Amino acid sequence: MGNIVNVILSGGIGSRLWPLSRKAMPKQYLPIFEGKSLFELTVQRNQNVATQCIMVGSIQNVDQAKDYLPVENSRTIVEAVPRNTAAAIAFAAFACDPDDILIVSPSDHLIEDQQKYEQSLKQGIQYAEEGFLATFGIQPTRPETGYGYIEHQDNDVLSFREKPNLDTAKEFLKKGNFLWNSGIFCFKASIYLEELFRFEPRVFRAAKEAFEAADNGVLSAELSSKIPAKSIDYAVMERSERIKVVPSNFIWSDMGAYDSLYDYLRTKGHPVDTAGNMAIGTDKYVAFIGLSDAILVHADDAILVVHKQHAQDVKHLYEELEQAESTLL
Repeated sequence: MGNIVNVILSGGIGSRLWPLSRKAMPKQYLPIFEGKSLFELTVQRNQNVATQCIMVGSIQNVDQAKDYLPVENSRTIVEAVPRNTAAAIAFAAFACDPDDILIVSPSDHLIEDQQKYEQSLKQGIQYAEEGFLATFGIQPTRPETGYGYIEHQDNDVLSFREKPNLDTAKEFLKKGNFLWNSGIFCFKASIYLEELFRFEPRVFRAAKEAFEAADNGVLSAELSSKIPAKSIDYAVMERSERIKVVPSNFIWSDMGAYDSLYDYLRTKGHPVDTAGNMAIGTDKYVAFIGLSDAILVHADDAILVVHKQHAQDVKHLYEELEQAESTLL
């Protein structure tokens, strides 16, 4: 068996956590999880399993990661133009030996219960050794509309499902054979590249060309822009016959929006009033009158007020600000 390499993806902006998350300081670098960032926690929880670390990150914020990466046995691949996860993981695979096993970890997820997490990883590593592409599905605890789902029978994947509406999510929960799609993967570098070449040869070839022309780990913007932007789910996982899922019950959240952050902060004792309202980012006294389950987010240059049920809609506000070329991003 080759080395076990933790591939950390850090190209996201975290638009649904605006105004805390900005282009210059995405959510994975915010030290709001008991004084640590999600990126820092990602590095730490995989050190017991992986012998090497590769970070694939955006040129806009890659410097923020350096203090948390292991001094030895780590390298950074810098994306001048992000082209989604299929290419990002390909860059890491090109940097590894064919038999190296990659544990692909988004850097903006919160995971608790280390023992159960490592147990799931060991199962995934075993599947990777056997030539499978392993993904990790989380046992759902509620009808969540913000996550994708994996329909399964034991360790076999029957289908991948997009983020559902509430009625569909309730039906998934009732059926009992649907898992949340965690976006964590485990496979040999060679197997991933074989499947990527099989299904998306244009992505494979363009990513290989950009990787081979990289200057000290920094990819060319011109060559990167030629890579079709596709996620690993669309490019490989939903099309390959070599997929296995590891049903997992460690505590997991993608921290994608304020409803997830609200739930986390509440478990850590963050103040919530009797109507379920919460203020984030300020020590000032905040009063909510006639409101329930509202979240107020305070930043130096912006204030957001959002109902918990509409937390996913913050992304639309971010897109409006982006279209207006706002300096608030």
